[in-house]
Amino acid sequence: MRLTDCHNFGDFRRLAKKRLPSPVFHYIDGAADDEITYRRNTSSFDDVDLVPNVLAGVETVDMSVEVMGQKMDMPLYCAPTALQRLFHYEGERAVARAATKHGTMFGVSSLATVSVEEIEKLAPGPKMFQFYFHKDRGLNDALLERARAANFQVMALTVDTITGGNRERDLRTGFTSPPRITPASAISYALHPGWAWNYFTKEKFDMPHLSGHVSAGTNLAMSIGDYFGSMLDQSMNWDDAEKLCAKWNGQFALKGIMSVEDAKRAVDIGCTGIMVSNHGGRQLDGSRAPFDQLAEICDAVGDKIDVICEGGIQRGTHVLKALSVGAKACSGGRMYLYALAAAGQAGVERVLGNMRTEIERDMKLMGVTSLDQLSRANLRYR
Repeated sequence: MRLTDCHNFGDFRRLAKKRLPSPVFHYIDGAADDEITYRRNTSSFDDVDLVPNVLAGVETVDMSVEVMGQKMDMPLYCAPTALQRLFHYEGERAVARAATKHGTMFGVSSLATVSVEEIEKLAPGPKMFQFYFHKDRGLNDALLERARAANFQVMALTVDTITGGNRERDLRTGFTSPPRITPASAISYALHPGWAWNYFTKEKFDMPHLSGHVSAGTNLAMSIGDYFGSMLDQSMNWDDAEKLCAKWNGQFALKGIMSVEDAKRAVDIGCTGIMVSNHGGRQLDGSRAPFDQLAEICDAVGDKIDVICEGGIQRGTHVLKALSVGAKACSGGRMYLYALAAAGQAGVERVLGNMRTEIERDMKLMGVTSLDQLSRANLRYR
């Protein structure tokens, strides 16, 4: 299977599985407990049908959108995800270049493997920094100031990782960051010599935003669940979020909002955006899918704040359904991580190009020439 054979989410996933050692693949692919929420994130879109109009003169369509003050050429961006150099040696560099080429936003994680300073040079377009609230207040201050100095326009505080989800696949494979090769996993690493060669011969694995502050996850191998449980501040509350928002003093979002009450409080503390998200089903299994929860959140705050639907996006039609409900845009992680693992920058460029083509085609088939023409009148719930 080659990159040119990848036409959809499943194709990229299959190629990624072929390229990655089992522990690394299952870190991307897995979710919490029985992975019910993970599957529901995508299947929820199947419960709603699109109702197209015709004879609308759709030779030219405009799929551009402005989200949290950032102009994007398409209503879909790359959500921040950790540890990208484990999936491909180019890591965040590849995603930054691909997102820039497609005129969309790129989210960079606190647990990134390339620094915000380097990303600034690679990606002149819109950039979001994803903030994890650590117990180490000095680290928190350093994260904020580095993102500001690197001209990141949007800050997103992740609020759904107050402790680690029960990711049983990681327990079975022994996945850690950095990877700890065990007798059980050694065969899988040995059977992927291309990955091993790049990992061990390229620059040393690092998480530059944490270096000098913590050793866990960088020099000391640790599971992501253990990292969340031991390094992040479980006392984080609304006062902390409000102070961080004020300190950033710019476009500020909460990532991981799932209730109307929390969406309203986000408005109250000064947020300009929220990501309706359950962390890809990787935290609380049994929680609702973002798309299922989207309508009531948009009804409550959609006229006051930019609402992003994050999770389960695999098709252009998923994006149009979310925008028809009231989301301003969509974002995804696995969507481009499989592509990154499959082929680096070329893979991410291809998946974003595929999604852009799907959104444009589907807009024409829906009979709309701009995103603001989408509404719930286009939808029928089963």
